[in-house]
Amino acid sequence: MRYAPVKIKVWGSMACFTRPEMKVERVSYEVMTPSAARGILEAIFWKPEFIWEVREISVLKPIRFYSIVRNEVNNRAVFSTAQQWSQKGGGYFADDSKSRAQRHTLALRDVAYVIAADVAVRSGVEEDPAKFRDQFRRRVARGQYYLTPYLGCREFAASFEEPDDNEQPIATTVELGRMLFDLDYQSDGRGQPRFFQARLEQGILRIPSKIYR
Repeated sequence: MRYAPVKIKVWGSMACFTRPEMKVERVSYEVMTPSAARGILEAIFWKPEFIWEVREISVLKPIRFYSIVRNEVNNRAVFSTAQQWSQKGGGYFADDSKSRAQRHTLALRDVAYVIAADVAVRSGVEEDPAKFRDQFRRRVARGQYYLTPYLGCREFAASFEEPDDNEQPIATTVELGRMLFDLDYQSDGRGQPRFFQARLEQGILRIPSKIYR
């Protein structure tokens, strides 16, 4: 039986869906990417028996960019190094000019979306997708999640709720070009990016079904 996609409304004051071609400075896509939408769904509800297949992302608010500059560090803390510090002394100081860097971020501000997605059970799973759909809806209604959902970057937390079916996408049609669909992870743990030609049509980004096959 083919079910209609489940829907969820997400929003936040800031978002950044980073273009992978930008190496140092973060520059956001104009619209949430399918992988970011899947990440939000999995943060709320996930089980190994199924995967989320995002069908549509509706943009509810005008696309507005916002430029910020932040102090960041160039090096990550390593557990073995921290152990040596505890034994021999020393430490890590973010104020060190060699470790600190200012980086520019071109983010989105005041965003809201409605994500429509299907529950696709994995091969060999006999359970009906309706079971997982109902579990997801209950968690959304209660505001429950496993991990804090975020809008592209972890510091941009997302709020979510059930749509009331009165939300209307913006009346904008624009070619978005090549957009990141997702990463295909290889046996060595490396992720191979996959792209698709994205188009925002009357405020709705539709993801081709064939890309999941």
